[in-house]
Amino acid sequence: MVFWAQAALLLVTVTPSVVRGTVEKELDPECRGYLYLGTTPSGLEHHSLKFISQRYNNRPRYVTLYNTVDHVPVYSAYTFKRSNGEKRVDVPWMYEPQLSTSSDTGEMQPFPHGYMHKNFEDSQAVLEDYANAVLYERGALNPDEHQAHPDDKAATYTLTNVVALVREFSAGVWNKQKNVIRKRLNNYCHGTAYMVTGITTSGKMIRRQNINRVAVPTYVWSAYCCVHYDHNAPYDERYKFPSFALYGLNDNENNQVLEIPIQKLEEFLKKYTFVDKNFQIFVDDCVPPASSIAH
Repeated sequence: MVFWAQAALLLVTVTPSVVRGTVEKELDPECRGYLYLGTTPSGLEHHSLKFISQRYNNRPRYVTLYNTVDHVPVYSAYTFKRSNGEKRVDVPWMYEPQLSTSSDTGEMQPFPHGYMHKNFEDSQAVLEDYANAVLYERGALNPDEHQAHPDDKAATYTLTNVVALVREFSAGVWNKQKNVIRKRLNNYCHGTAYMVTGITTSGKMIRRQNINRVAVPTYVWSAYCCVHYDHNAPYDERYKFPSFALYGLNDNENNQVLEIPIQKLEEFLKKYTFVDKNFQIFVDDCVPPASSIAH
């Protein structure tokens, strides 16, 4: 059964040593640099959830909380990079060996040709899961378009960062909203913008060979935190700082994306996912002490 229902929520040669992903119970300080105040969202705990420090070219790039039962990321947390919104098209899809096997290297790998070992399939999605899922496309929670350096972009092409999005939703309103956020942060965020993008699920699954394989999101949500921003920005943009949030229904109808204050998103998620009463996406909802805000 889907975790949230149970607990109540391309091609170039890449050398194997280039891409790394470390699976951890606790994140090391190097990976915490992608989190506001080095802190993960609170109030999300379950034995099937594992942190992945997503690494590329021997550097951490972002953090994912992954559900090894439903084979989906619950969220990816990353820092936004000023970007022109272009996508890379020369990167192979990758998977995370450490979700299912011990490894001394901690390296992620491009998917091999041919048979994928059952040991990998037990704990994560594989390309075959999406092969006949014609209603959906692979949508990255940390999107290529929100990164600038080629390595940061390449690191988003792992199935541990991907969810099944309805094509009309992904290519339409969600893609449009990603660009709205990109332009806003490009123009008005003067410091680091921390982002967390995640999903809720309610039981719908992609099936392969009559087996439930990948949970399909019901809602997709996102929130950003930028404490150093342009206080002279137009009001219709300025009031969306230091933090704001959004969510949308992953469907081909009634799928408009709503922008809301981060507190409203947290209230919404408490109704549709299993989180405790102290659930917060960012520490103190990204409201820093007044003395730390640059004007």
